[in-house]
Amino acid sequence: MISFVPPLSRLLLWPSLIIALSLWLKGGAAAGGGFPAGALAGLAVLLQYVTAGRDQARRYAAVRYAAPLAGVGLLLVVGTAFLPVLAGYAPMSLFPRPEQPEVGVGGLHLHTALIFEGGLMLIVFGLVVTVIDRFTLRTGAEEGAGP
Repeated sequence: MISFVPPLSRLLLWPSLIIALSLWLKGGAAAGGGFPAGALAGLAVLLQYVTAGRDQARRYAAVRYAAPLAGVGLLLVVGTAFLPVLAGYAPMSLFPRPEQPEVGVGGLHLHTALIFEGGLMLIVFGLVVTVIDRFTLRTGAEEGAGP
């Protein structure tokens, strides 16, 4: 019997990632977009692990490099938090400053909150995918072990 679940999971992967991206961009304009974006992207990858298996899911570059992505996210978050201190501002200061013009395209305004939320998204995604990958590695090794 042929199952419709693996093709459906592959079909849902890219729309899920696009929705995660839109959640992240929403976080640049309002509070709290990075964590749900990373969680949604991680759950989309988890669906690939469950339906297609570890080897098929690891074909995606973002899955193979999930741990370094979490490290990059941590650098973005820490940098966004503490680089303003070097310029004499308080930690977590928003740039551009209120008296400066904002750079942006349409309704998307580029500022430090967007970078912070992006770093948070990378941390959550990287940790979720790395944990999933390590668990599947562990269970795959136990299943292949003989008596």
